[in-house]
Amino acid sequence: MKIDKRSDAKLVVAFQSGDKKALATLVKKWHLMFCEKAFWLVKDADLSKDIAQDTWKTIIAKIEDLKDTSSFGSWALRIVYSKSLDVLRTKNSERFKQEEYVKNQEVIVEDNNENTTLKRKLLLAIQDLPEQQQQVIKLFYVEEYSLKEISKTLNISIGTAKSRLFYARERLKTILKNRNYEK
Repeated sequence: MKIDKRSDAKLVVAFQSGDKKALATLVKKWHLMFCEKAFWLVKDADLSKDIAQDTWKTIIAKIEDLKDTSSFGSWALRIVYSKSLDVLRTKNSERFKQEEYVKNQEVIVEDNNENTTLKRKLLLAIQDLPEQQQQVIKLFYVEEYSLKEISKTLNISIGTAKSRLFYARERLKTILKNRNYEK
């Protein structure tokens, strides 16, 4: 989805000025994205819909305080991200069991080209990274976020985002080398 910060800013200003239709337009534009981002993190369709709904409640409650209206998208996605992490924290013990199960199962990749084996090995290696490094790798390579967008989404400095990405790459090299994976 191409993000149009100017139209978002206009809609936010309109809503802050009392135009309820502006909120409906924002919901139409962003709700699916919120669901997709939440699902990307929690891997549960129903839960991701709940997170998106809860995000809208927070947005409505706090949108009056949003000074830089052109940053609505990144601000709202940070709320989705935070709420998703909160849900994951409450399910920590169950999540730990699921992670152990996933580590013991073969990763299924629905890609029939010749790189399937390498992709599967890379995905398994990524699972061995610390959670913070996994997040940066996924945001950078899967979601194609810039370092600036990653820093805003994770609420960290750009330098920290760069550092996490660097160390994640180095760790992946080591993991793959130790497992004798070749290209």
